[in-house]
Amino acid sequence: MSAICHDEGFKDFNLKEWIVKQCTEMGITKPTPVQYHCIPPIIEGKGCVAISKTGTGKTLAFVLPMLHKWCSDPVSKFALILTPTRELARQIYDQIKVIGKPVNIQVCLIVGGENQVEQGAQIARGPHIIVATPGRLSDMMQSGYDTDFKYIKMLVVDEADRMLSGSFTDDLEVIMDALPKKRQTLLFSATMTSMVENAIKYGQEPPFVWKGEADVTTVTELDQKYVLVHNPVLRSGFLVKIINDYQAKTPDSSMIIFTKNCEVCQIVSEALKKLGFDNVALNSNLKQRERSISITRFKSNHIKILVATDLASRGLDIPMVDLVVNYSVPPVPANYVHRVGRTARAGRGGLALTLLTPKEINRLLNIEKSINYKLTEYKVSEKKVLELALQVEVTFREAAINLQYDETVERKEINKKKRIILNGGEIYVQSERQKKKNNRKLRNSAKSEAEAVSLDAVAALGGDVSALRAQLNEESSEPPNSKRRKVFNENEMSLQSERQKKKSNKKHQSSAKSEALSPDALSVSNGEVSPSRTPLDIQEDTI
Repeated sequence: MSAICHDEGFKDFNLKEWIVKQCTEMGITKPTPVQYHCIPPIIEGKGCVAISKTGTGKTLAFVLPMLHKWCSDPVSKFALILTPTRELARQIYDQIKVIGKPVNIQVCLIVGGENQVEQGAQIARGPHIIVATPGRLSDMMQSGYDTDFKYIKMLVVDEADRMLSGSFTDDLEVIMDALPKKRQTLLFSATMTSMVENAIKYGQEPPFVWKGEADVTTVTELDQKYVLVHNPVLRSGFLVKIINDYQAKTPDSSMIIFTKNCEVCQIVSEALKKLGFDNVALNSNLKQRERSISITRFKSNHIKILVATDLASRGLDIPMVDLVVNYSVPPVPANYVHRVGRTARAGRGGLALTLLTPKEINRLLNIEKSINYKLTEYKVSEKKVLELALQVEVTFREAAINLQYDETVERKEINKKKRIILNGGEIYVQSERQKKKNNRKLRNSAKSEAEAVSLDAVAALGGDVSALRAQLNEESSEPPNSKRRKVFNENEMSLQSERQKKKSNKKHQSSAKSEALSPDALSVSNGEVSPSRTPLDIQEDTI
């Protein structure tokens, strides 16, 4: 289904004339499905929950009716918009400023990495709309700044699946306590999660719910393929080959390369620069000024390649992105959906490639099952990759070594210790034994934490916590002995399969011992590359 499929214009929604005129000047003349279905009930004052694919115009679906309602009641602190990332907050802020220019709309941006005193002064002046990230806003509320939000008429939670996942629960509780109980609440998300469902089910008033009808989670204009990398050592070589071929074919195209964490992002970015591919990096280890410069240079088309973590996977609207490359298969299907959603936006076409090693096949199968779409193979000549493998691998290893002395790593450790101190903790070095003990406790408490997150998500939106708690208690009323028996049987089966795998692995290892090489060696002979551990095999980390 195309992103634009309704012939009716925005005039049919009875929006203010200046809003329709601004949309026309921006080249937006017809509403997308999410806009067509959600704008009328929002104008009527109903709460709204909208689930729609990435790149289908969810931002305008709440910005246009918000500006329309504000015109009828032009008070200060009319609406609060919460987003999970600074970059998405900045993008929404810019769009509101452009559309609201004829009426001189006053918008305030509250995000981390900026001067908090200046932001406090902006809120005190009474802007009409506040766009914020939860962490910075809750911090300012608890620090004594004048953040009187008791007259807020409208609350928007963008990327609701991420916002209600548990990472922002403490911050959301602080913010919700400062908001009036009687308000219009709008949730927008690309995927439906259990947390969003609970917010709908146990909310104060039943909202208008719209979910885009589609068998496939990703847009139809997107061509999704995988690149099979038989040996992980060649991952970087395949990446360089793909970039080189794609730029030779379409030199004016832009691309985003997604990595699993900040360290890999920095390594890939620096290595590509040394290999002659000009690019910018975007991850949470960078200063806010560096992040803003990276986004600006990429959006302005001065730089064609953006190397990023999942920080850039949500909400960023860069229409000219033609190619998205997953440097490794994302562990969570929702992350994949948001990553590939950076291309094929607003009805345009796009290509998404995922580098796949044999160990990552199960992840890919889970993604295919989740999006209800089967990826096909994208052929890349392994012979051509082998020709440049040695040079590429050496460059990537040098970038990994240089990263150890990079100030971003030191800054990350300093920020981590700072957060511990601010939360009243102590900085100490854990023994290996203590780490194992803590990991065991974390695994055992996983279920209770998931229940707590679910309760907190509903509480944050002012819902009925007692009803959800009763449901959770019913689900956990199964006799413990039967649960133990079930778990024991499952564990016994998994242990048997593990023993069989170990036996086959031992046979394979014994036959391959004589052929084993030094882990630092990389030799190319007869079209084969010796197995070794790439420096990019870094543990999964938060963005």
